[in-house]
Amino acid sequence: MQQSKLLTFSITVFLLFSAPASGQDRITGHHFATRSEIIGKQGMVATSHPLATQIGLDILKQGGTATDAAIAANAALGLMEPTGCGIGGDLFALVWDAETNHLYGINGSGKSPQLLTIDYFTSNRLEKIPSFGPLPVTVPGCVDAWFELHEKFGKLPIEQILAPSIKYAEEGFPVTELISHYWDLSLNRLGGYPNVMDTYSIDGKAPQKGDIFTNPDLGNTYKLIAKEGRRAFYNGSIAKTIVNYIQGQGGFLSEEDFSMHNSEWVEPVSTDYRGYDIWELPPNGQGITAQIMLNILEGFPFSPEEFGTARHLHLVTEAKKLAFEDRAKFIGDPNFSNIPVDKLLSKEYGAERRELIDTTHAKAFSYGAPNQSETVYLTVADQWGNMVSLIQSNYRGMGSGMVPPGLGFMLQNRGELFSLTPGDVNEYAPGKRPFHTIIPAFVTKDQKPWLSFGVMGGDFQPQGHVQIIMNLIDFKMNLQEAGDAPRFSHTGGSTPTGHKEKTTGQVFVESGISYETVRALMELGHPVSYDLGGYGGFQGIIYDHGRGVYIGASESRKDGQAAGY
Repeated sequence: MQQSKLLTFSITVFLLFSAPASGQDRITGHHFATRSEIIGKQGMVATSHPLATQIGLDILKQGGTATDAAIAANAALGLMEPTGCGIGGDLFALVWDAETNHLYGINGSGKSPQLLTIDYFTSNRLEKIPSFGPLPVTVPGCVDAWFELHEKFGKLPIEQILAPSIKYAEEGFPVTELISHYWDLSLNRLGGYPNVMDTYSIDGKAPQKGDIFTNPDLGNTYKLIAKEGRRAFYNGSIAKTIVNYIQGQGGFLSEEDFSMHNSEWVEPVSTDYRGYDIWELPPNGQGITAQIMLNILEGFPFSPEEFGTARHLHLVTEAKKLAFEDRAKFIGDPNFSNIPVDKLLSKEYGAERRELIDTTHAKAFSYGAPNQSETVYLTVADQWGNMVSLIQSNYRGMGSGMVPPGLGFMLQNRGELFSLTPGDVNEYAPGKRPFHTIIPAFVTKDQKPWLSFGVMGGDFQPQGHVQIIMNLIDFKMNLQEAGDAPRFSHTGGSTPTGHKEKTTGQVFVESGISYETVRALMELGHPVSYDLGGYGGFQGIIYDHGRGVYIGASESRKDGQAAGY
């Protein structure tokens, strides 16, 4: 009865809101595109905040590499968009190095506390790791990843790279519209924890659009990092302050956890999709989930005219269900389990899973047998042909609610994503990296760099990667159109945290998806509804080898900007 009421409500909503998504008439391109692509010859930066984009562009103009600019932009986002990221969180990146003609990957995720065992959770009768407080806090990996990236691919000194963010932290910056919305939600949820309101509010309230916000504590932290390097964070006063605070709150992080931390350079993994090589990082992230989906979908032809049809949404949704069951079963820290990445990404396995899809009806699936809530994404390209795809996050918006005194940032709550179910590949253990949702992506064509991109948004990220790739390759959109095109999302199924579910789940669509498609999806057996803001955020840069130019895009769902020169 409740489902029937929901569907009735959904039908009413879509009848009211089934008009085209755009409110303007463009003379070129698709009606849903918000603007033209950005084109530049020397460099390009695309981030979720215009001021961070400008900082990255300035670093490029000062002779910095794409990596220098990416670090500078990331530092700015940690200040200006604390609702999604910061140096209390983790970082992953893919770097195309023009000199070696090679794609490099770095896993900058932190581990769980050595002193915290699964017995603590069972003895306290906890069925899942809490979302907030000290228990989900893992070692922050962002700063170490900065220095690893800089040592390998940087050119300008760290002091110069962090200087713009230090200045904005001290003098203030205007808060943008969407960020102010999420800032208010975060403080309503986390404001009761120590130091949160002192660090993130103005006179006890979240900053509103246009308010000038300062964070001198974060500015001082950046200064210390610029002066003393990574040791200030992992072996010095910052680590001591974090550990003392977390242990005082009942947590388990130790100075040894910090001193033992290191990022890991990893080989990216790829799959071919219609002649393009789609690159992701291997687990403990969920990047291979998008590749599994693409291997399944490659067996179905799509014409450009089929975008937004019921067939399009149905097949992608069914592929997502299959891939996410494999995600729940097989993805965890590879240092603790033998994860069959090669088998999961094989074309044979994709064909096996594809055979399970019923093109006429929605189904529920189980994992296969392969034989063995906010984030920031940015991308940068420089004058030498180097490109960086970087993603960074605290997990649930601002993070855990744990703000160590005097440092100006909140710690992540990534540890919530461990499973407490014995035997799960992602089962909690001391000194282990949790399953991670944040995934950067890269695409090459004929062994040359073509696209650096990412889509923010937790579980939506693999779905977003697939939709962007299909928009570009199958539906022949340009980069801005691919990001602005109406999206859809599926929820439901099993999760890496130990939840097991065998249902058809639910499809959520943006208002730009036609009612005809919605009705046809319902007839195929999909419960369909409507969600506000659950479709991530996209940035991307294409390199046009023929013309020697970069093409950038930043979609309209966020406050972001792409800019080049």
